[in-house]
Amino acid sequence: MKVSADAFANALVDALKGYTGEVEEALEDLKEETADQALRELKQSSLKDTGDYAKGWRKQETGNGWIIYNKTDYQLTHLLEKGHAKRGGGRVAPKVHIAPVEEKYIKVYENGAKKVIQK
Repeated sequence: MKVSADAFANALVDALKGYTGEVEEALEDLKEETADQALRELKQSSLKDTGDYAKGWRKQETGNGWIIYNKTDYQLTHLLEKGHAKRGGGRVAPKVHIAPVEEKYIKVYENGAKKVIQK
């Protein structure tokens, strides 16, 4: 059976479009799942003086991904993570809790994306 070059090219383009759509959908699902996992871990690992800070973590979809932020005490995230100067002099030591979660879930997403693409 002979197939023309145009027919072969059209069939190839259709197959690639289908594959691309499946990969894009799987990556979108992976993004949201990873954001959910990171959000849960941030709520667990955050400081719990009154509990409001830990409960304030939220996620929001952006144009091409998800953002995790603290809705209730957003002004504390940088101060706690990086440390800050005291009013009377001296410094408060940093309490690093965001960076390890971020690094972990970047790797989780990268590994998951490799698996999705290799399918």
